[in-house]
Amino acid sequence: MSTDLFPPVAPEVLAEAVESLTARLRKKLDAAIEGCAAGAVRADGGDVTVRFGEDALVTLRPGPTGTVTTAEQALCTCLLAPRCLHRAAVLGAAPLADAAPLPDPQPDPQAQSPAGPAVAPAAEQDAASDAAPADVPHVLTAAQLDAAAALWQAAAEALAAGVTAAGAVVQAELLRAAHTARLARLPRAEAATLRVVRGLRAARERSGAHRLADLTGAFRELLHTAGLLASGTAGPALTGTARRAYQPGGSLRVYGLCREPVLSATGYGGVVTHLLAADGSRHSVSDVRPGGPARARGAGSASVALGGAVLDHAGLARGGFLIAGATVSADGRLGAGSGVRATPLRGIPWTAEPAAALFARPAAEAVAGQLADRDTDPDGADAALLGCEVTVVGAAGEDLLVREVRPDAPLLRLRAAHPHPELPHTANLRRIAAHPGLVLRVLGRPDLDRAATLRPLAVGPVAGAEYTLRLPEEWLGRADLGYDLLQGSHFPPRTAAAPEPAPAAVAVDAPDPLTDSPLWRVRRLLEAGVAGGRRAVAEAARTTEPISSYGPLRRAGFTAAAELATALAAEADRRPRDAFGRLTNPSPDAYAWAWLAASTHLAAAERSLVAASWS
Repeated sequence: MSTDLFPPVAPEVLAEAVESLTARLRKKLDAAIEGCAAGAVRADGGDVTVRFGEDALVTLRPGPTGTVTTAEQALCTCLLAPRCLHRAAVLGAAPLADAAPLPDPQPDPQAQSPAGPAVAPAAEQDAASDAAPADVPHVLTAAQLDAAAALWQAAAEALAAGVTAAGAVVQAELLRAAHTARLARLPRAEAATLRVVRGLRAARERSGAHRLADLTGAFRELLHTAGLLASGTAGPALTGTARRAYQPGGSLRVYGLCREPVLSATGYGGVVTHLLAADGSRHSVSDVRPGGPARARGAGSASVALGGAVLDHAGLARGGFLIAGATVSADGRLGAGSGVRATPLRGIPWTAEPAAALFARPAAEAVAGQLADRDTDPDGADAALLGCEVTVVGAAGEDLLVREVRPDAPLLRLRAAHPHPELPHTANLRRIAAHPGLVLRVLGRPDLDRAATLRPLAVGPVAGAEYTLRLPEEWLGRADLGYDLLQGSHFPPRTAAAPEPAPAAVAVDAPDPLTDSPLWRVRRLLEAGVAGGRRAVAEAARTTEPISSYGPLRRAGFTAAAELATALAAEADRRPRDAFGRLTNPSPDAYAWAWLAASTHLAAAERSLVAASWS
């Protein structure tokens, strides 16, 4: 179902519309949503109308931001409105909007706790979190505890239902719980809930952007966050920090590192230029709009809209900016406000500071630090860029195998950051693979879900090496793999002094501890639970013997994983009886805890294997 014509809808508006329906109408909601896209019509003013027969016409009138934020912006002409099926169906067919930031609360001098005032301005909370001693407990308010408990209950019921049964009604319960968490100022829990709802929608619509592994991870994050918050033992990291607008950053001197194409499954395309400040802090300038692959290709040479500077993204990636009045977001994005002034600077090579620091740290140490921080990242941000010097080994399918230039270094797999055929990532990796023994510098993003895998964004020559890349002087010693197409003249000729090609068998037999481990049995069980719900896990337990199914886990040393998987299967198949001996539906709480325990252990075991593959 295409939702391109519909404006985004605030989660609380949809939740309220579904809650107002009768039980009879709720049973018809999923079928009504499926037919909305075919009858949608967008007017010149931005309004969207959907007609249901002769007497019902639903109109969505988004506000100035292009989002439906209030119930009054969704109207229906039928007699049951606003508690009608038509209105709820159209709201359910529209994409979910990101929640608007709440205003900072005012301090309440009457409310005190061991950690100080129960409610304080956001700026004071940030300062207090840095200065407070480690032994001071983080006290949650009663409203936060109640919101977390409601969110846990909604998440547990959605998990027990699975994708097949988690229709619009189940999703609305999650959205209502998310809105309650938002009002209680639990932004991490709210964001995790919205990720789950979007994942359920994509799965039920069979969208190309859906990945069952991503939805499984989203459920784990939601249950982990809600469970600890509801228990009252969560720290400030699980409470989260609300996203704020760009904050003043003063004067900044930033230098370009590389360009990265942006290509999403929802039809957006563009570019992100990665920058590095003189103090080593990382920033970026992005230009992402609807347009797909063509937009991603053209944006690489588009003008940079920042402070009136006359520079395109290609020039910024090999240049820099001196910015006055900079505005910076929490994730390092540079804003283009009216008070920002930018002056172009001469770029620096990767061998000069601060860029040289990216290549000074061994890749294994950098990846280990990112894996350790992954669970505490409230926003689920992408892995940070890292640099390393490698020697080309050979091709492995569409991937490139390399070995870091250090003693006893393992094989690393370079996988195209964007394998789309209209972008040159894959073609560039093929050209590099044709030169075994080539020494080069790689700047990329580690794939933390795969063993020893790096998504390269740019490559460059190694200073002083004879058999290395020979790039044009105007490229400033690096080639952006998503935009610059490597040619034969960029590679050195094969001479007697060049290293001998590595045996082809080395590329084929590269070890992968994550793939070779029997943990896939646990992963398959968890994903079956997300896709089919509690019933699917119970069926799996009935059709396979636990000893034969999880014996390989025990023999490989994963005893805890085997025990947790067995406990999950047993809990899924448990059916309690009432006082008269009749079967009853079990509570989803115990099943959710068993699923979360197995999922958390699996994630930790896989992180350990990924970290070991880099060392």
